[in-house]
Amino acid sequence: MQKVLIVDDSKTELMFLSDLLVRQGMVVRTAQNSDEAMLRLSEERPDLILMDVVMPGQNGFQLTRLITRTPEYADIPIIMCTSKNQETDRVWGMRQGARGYVTKPVDPAELKAKIEALG
Repeated sequence: MQKVLIVDDSKTELMFLSDLLVRQGMVVRTAQNSDEAMLRLSEERPDLILMDVVMPGQNGFQLTRLITRTPEYADIPIIMCTSKNQETDRVWGMRQGARGYVTKPVDPAELKAKIEALG
């Protein structure tokens, strides 16, 4: 996992997650909404997507479903990174095609373990 796309409407979260992953040797690109995310995907294919749920426009559940049902992107693993911490949210996220689910505030060790588990 070298190239990661982080999709989150919070600049603070984008900076926190970007910094965390860059320190682990990853190349990070960011998007703040679904339109930007789809543009980034078309520009350069990431090895992993970290997806927020609560965003303006399409939410992360909808965007995850769209990406995992698009044949050229279907094999890119998605980890939901969200403040939605109910079990029903986690189950719904996984049903949309996410391969992992981490709640905010993100624990760096937990995120690292989830990423390594996908590798």
